[in-house]
Amino acid sequence: MTIEGIAVLCVILICLILLVSTTVSVDIVLFGGLAVLFISGIIPAEQALSGFSNEGMLTVGALYIVAAGLKETGAIHFIVQKVMGNARTVKTAQLRIMSPVMVMSAFLNNTPIVASFIPALERWSRISQIPVSKILIPLSYAAILGGTCTLIGTSTNLILNGLMIEEASTRAIGILEPALIGIPCAIAGFIYLVIFGDKLLPERGSSMDTFQDPREYTIEMIVKDSTALSGKTIEDAGLRNLPGLFLIEIQRNGRAIPAPGPYEKLRGEDRLIFTGIVDSIIDLQQITGLEPATNQVFKLNAPRNERKMIEAVVSRSNPLMGRTIRDGNFRDRYDAVVLAVSRSGERINEKIGDITLKSGDVLLLEAHPNFVQKYRNANDFYLVSSIEDSSPVTYEKAWVAALSLMGMVVLAATGILSMLQAAIFAGGLLLVTKCFRYTTALESVDWRVLIAIASALGLGSALQYTGVAEQLATNLLSFAENDPTLALLLTYLATWLLTEMITNNAAAVLIFPIALSLAQSMGVDFMPFAMVMIIAASSSFSTPIGYQTNLMVYGPGGYKFTDFARIGLPLNLIVATIAVSLIPYIWSF
Repeated sequence: MTIEGIAVLCVILICLILLVSTTVSVDIVLFGGLAVLFISGIIPAEQALSGFSNEGMLTVGALYIVAAGLKETGAIHFIVQKVMGNARTVKTAQLRIMSPVMVMSAFLNNTPIVASFIPALERWSRISQIPVSKILIPLSYAAILGGTCTLIGTSTNLILNGLMIEEASTRAIGILEPALIGIPCAIAGFIYLVIFGDKLLPERGSSMDTFQDPREYTIEMIVKDSTALSGKTIEDAGLRNLPGLFLIEIQRNGRAIPAPGPYEKLRGEDRLIFTGIVDSIIDLQQITGLEPATNQVFKLNAPRNERKMIEAVVSRSNPLMGRTIRDGNFRDRYDAVVLAVSRSGERINEKIGDITLKSGDVLLLEAHPNFVQKYRNANDFYLVSSIEDSSPVTYEKAWVAALSLMGMVVLAATGILSMLQAAIFAGGLLLVTKCFRYTTALESVDWRVLIAIASALGLGSALQYTGVAEQLATNLLSFAENDPTLALLLTYLATWLLTEMITNNAAAVLIFPIALSLAQSMGVDFMPFAMVMIIAASSSFSTPIGYQTNLMVYGPGGYKFTDFARIGLPLNLIVATIAVSLIPYIWSF
């Protein structure tokens, strides 16, 4: 092994140690390691920057924009609401999310599925009070396991099939042939995650964190006529257990129903009065069938999906001091609508328009984002700040977002466009149809995840460039000693190790010629080796850097590097045992 190869291994080892033993974010560690290799001249710029032009990394970036369109229009919230239902336990939540995701990932690319579900599951977690860290790793693992069940489930399978077609001595893989081993592995993984997922996964990112904000607002909402919400009980409508938000009264036909019970049925035009924290009020705004009691929100100039929620503290010099919100023409003066008012913890019983403004009142506004820049330094307010991720969901364009997603999947699955082309097409369509603002699209991209993916690809490229990857694989497979079963086990081990260190596609491409030569030298059929590689290349459960869906859930789930090893290593062992044991019987040597 060359000095450069040893240096690459040392840098990667240091990166792994830092990821395991420190709280430094994965993007900083991986980018730092890549920077060391580039600055020291061990790898040229072309190799160091290869990850930043990688089609897979760019596809993930485009998919964030598509996911933002699904989120902003409410399409994905509707889907998740149907899938998750009223799940109240971690096991139930994991069952509900893994079952459909496994099936969907068998026939669709698993990356857009995970990208679309992440933001909706974060919101669902806040409402259900089930920590998001309990469901995002199962989401990623279910997508990975489902992708192994068909030829089109993951790009790795397609790449391997393409390599086999180029070889005259091998046959192509049938579209459902991987299911013979993929389904047993997926079922075993499903059972393992359901049994041990709750115990082995950390409790982080819990919606209980929202209770740290003591400021409470009183807000009124109206139940719209002819919606699914009308006729449901409070509990079935999901209004009973909103974290930090309480339904204190229902006003119906001129009479008040104080402290309504969970089985009280809602009716059209009911006025619901809530008191609670701002995060849950944002969630409340996104429930289908509810709308703010003040009709002023429909009179603003900007479309609702282009607005944001903003908090503003009324100053002593505000010209509306001592006047009601209605009499002061608040909307006309500020081009903003007051949704709720917080006043030193006291409950304000008046309707929004009848509230007399006082110095120190905290107003929850719905306005165009430029409100913050316009009034940040004005004397009207002591403090003005926008609330992140608070654009109201309108649902009118949910069908556009859903059609864009389906179109993207069909175009990519049929080969008309590549996954990257299809994702860019779908994202562009969502922007052109004004499903969200351009600035929202930029804000929706998790740049830290993209930097981490690109840096991981760069480190993988360094392993290939210096010949370390091929040398490690060759040395490992040299222990086969003409024993096909041992050769199969070593092929699995080599592919899995490279998948965890570089990427699944790169691992498959590197191991393919070595495994093919091994099978030919032994005079045995190559198909068992191909199937082992399909399973091993997708079995990236032990680290967050081997598979892009793991990196995508890493940040939102609040995970540490060791969380993946704790729950992923046993799953790796289970899948490896099933694959190496069954494959020789299904595809004989």
